[in-house]
Amino acid sequence: MALHTAEEIRALNEKFDREPVDALLGWIWETLGQRAAIGTSFQGAGLVLIHLSRRLGFEFPVFTLDTGLWFPETLALHHRLEEFFGCAIESLKPDLTVEQQAQSQGPELWTRDPDLCCTIRKVMPLQGRLMDLDGWLTGLRREQSDTRQHTQRIELYTLDATSGKEILKFNPMAGWSREAIWAHLKEHHIPYNPLHDQGYRSIGCQPCTRKTAAGGGERAGRWTGFNKTECGIHTFMARKG
Repeated sequence: MALHTAEEIRALNEKFDREPVDALLGWIWETLGQRAAIGTSFQGAGLVLIHLSRRLGFEFPVFTLDTGLWFPETLALHHRLEEFFGCAIESLKPDLTVEQQAQSQGPELWTRDPDLCCTIRKVMPLQGRLMDLDGWLTGLRREQSDTRQHTQRIELYTLDATSGKEILKFNPMAGWSREAIWAHLKEHHIPYNPLHDQGYRSIGCQPCTRKTAAGGGERAGRWTGFNKTECGIHTFMARKG
């Protein structure tokens, strides 16, 4: 990997905080090429990120975490997006089916221990995919929640304590507003999940996602009744820079 120090990360963040997203995407492509991939849950920012990358000719691989608990609308959107962007979107699936998880952990684990459920169905498949990459591009934005307000455009993590493998995490959309995301989606006629038009602000697994009142937080409606705001995919690694 080209970068290993916090000082280098800080310098790059200062540079790219002053430049448009296109510049950062160009640098990632030039530096890592297809050793960097876009991970998306088909939220708006991730869709804009894919659109910008493909429009610029940066053919990053794209993957998603198919937990087996998606809304039917999300499954249908997956195929629509592949057609729209003209690229395959790899589905990462957990080792256990929902039925096998019920046999080993008891039925509806998400109602009792949503952290463990997210670890099995999201974190572990992601960790396996990231072991083959040097860079991971996400749609994280600072205004989404309190836990994301300090998101940097470039972050360096240790992925696995045993191997010591490092990975660069890129959040090109960090400074974008919700309004800017939706303006871009509509201007370019990018398919999005129709559940957004039905009161769902953030869409995850069907059992753990609820409609929210207008004006609610962007992460509202997830894991109702639990002190939980993140599924774990953005918190399981040790940050270095």
